Formats: sequence, C-alpha cells, structure tokens
Amino acid sequence: MCTRQPVRTRLCGAFPDARSACIAAFRVWLEFVLCAHHTNGNDTGPKRKEPQMNRVLQSVSLLGLTMLGVLCLQSAPVLADDDVSLNARLLASARAGDEAGVRGALEQGAAVDSRNRIGDTALITASKRGLTGMARTLVDHGANVSQPNLQGVTPLMAAAFGGYPDISTMLLARHADLNATDRIGKTAMVYAAGQGQAAIVKQLLDAGVDVNARYQHGLTALMWAAGYDKGDVVQLLLSRSADASLRDDRGLTARQIAEQAGAKAVAAMMAARQ
Repeated sequence: MCTRQPVRTRLCGAFPDARSACIAAFRVWLEFVLCAHHTNGNDTGPKRKEPQMNRVLQSVSLLGLTMLGVLCLQSAPVLADDDVSLNARLLASARAGDEAGVRGALEQGAAVDSRNRIGDTALITASKRGLTGMARTLVDHGANVSQPNLQGVTPLMAAAFGGYPDISTMLLARHADLNATDRIGKTAMVYAAGQGQAAIVKQLLDAGVDVNARYQHGLTALMWAAGYDKGDVVQLLLSRSADASLRDDRGLTARQIAEQAGAKAVAAMMAARQ
C-alpha cells in the first residue's frame, strides 16, 4: 500500500493560469507513478503479478504525460502572447520616447533586447534619437550595447551618426564594440567622421580606435571627413597623427577627395599643411 501523502490539488478551476495547471499535472503524474512504483516494489505476491503491474505503470505514465502535454501546449500560446505583448510595449514606448513606459515594461518582464521588424532594439532607438535617460535605463537593465539591427547598425554607430556624445560615453563605458561594421562596412568612427561629430571622434580615438585604420575601399576616417567637408574633424584627426598621404583603392588622398567633393576650405587647409 502506498503511504506517500497525496497531492492536495484539483486540476480544474484552481489555477490562475495554464502554467500553474501544467505544473500541477506534472505533480499528479509523478505522484501516481511513485505510488505505483512503491506498491510494485513491496509486492510479496506471485511473480506473475508483475506484468500486470507494469501495464498499470505504463498506463498511468501515459495518461499523466498526455495530460501534461495538453496543458503545456495550452499554456505556451498564453505565455508567448504575454511575452510578445510586453516586448511590443517596450518597443512602442521606446519609439514614443516614453522613458516611464520603457521602465514599466522592463519591470514587468519585457526582454530588454527585443527587436522590431528592422531589428532595432529599444537601445538602438534611444541611441538614434539621443534619449540619454532611456538609454541609461536600458543599459542598467542589461541591454546588449553591441547588438546590431538587420543592417548591422549598433547603438554606438547610431549615437555616432546622430552626434550624441553622452550616449556614446555610456556605451563605451560598457565596452561597446569599437570596430563593429555594418552591412556596408561602416564603423562608428566612419559615421562620426563623415557626420562631423568631432566630440565622438575624439572619444573613439581615446578609446583606442586607430586613427589610420582602413575601412571599406581603403578609406580612412580622414578621407571620410575631408570628403564631407568636416573641417573640425579633419583638424582633430591631423592633430592626432592622421596620415594625409594615404590613398584609397582609387589612388586618391584625403586632399584629392576633398577637391573632388568641392570641399574647398578643407582642401586648402590640407594643402597648407603639406
């Protein structure tokens, strides 16, 4: 006779959600199997009873597993819907610039690195828009500071392009990938130099980016800045030992690129330094 304490739970109408029912079903199944096994193990009757008891064990196990499977299948969509709803709230709040909404979604269990249809996380959205407080909240909740979107753009690239040094400082402090490239080979340095974001260019150099690093088509940060007529960045890079004699895969120097682009002031400045 089984002396184990029964599970004091009903399977119907006693659970707040399907997950609880699933767990209870598993407990009931386990209790039945353990009791049956206990009875079988202490059976002093003829050996011919063992096949019958084995069949009972198999039937009970199959019934329990069937109940467990059905309830778990019922619970999965509910949990998935809850998760999707929270994640959608997180992304919608980030898109709306609602820092309180972002914090609330995270506190209720939203996945901090959830991504929208173009692969943007909430942190990428905050970095694109210069939402420093929101970015800090996300980072403090464990957001991946190097997670790219579908185009390969990372939060650091987004901050570099937009010119948000407070956000880039925060990301660099969390060891964001300095040398990550997007799908067309651009890095945070390329974005910062091409957009004329001198403060962020300085941050990246201070963080260890090589001032003469070669990017797509053999271009350097100096070439990007010169081609987009970003005089402040050109001056900064030259002061940090950028090599103006380097050539891209067309054989052009930064000065020649500036001349082709019509960046006359930058071209003249570079000519004066030679």
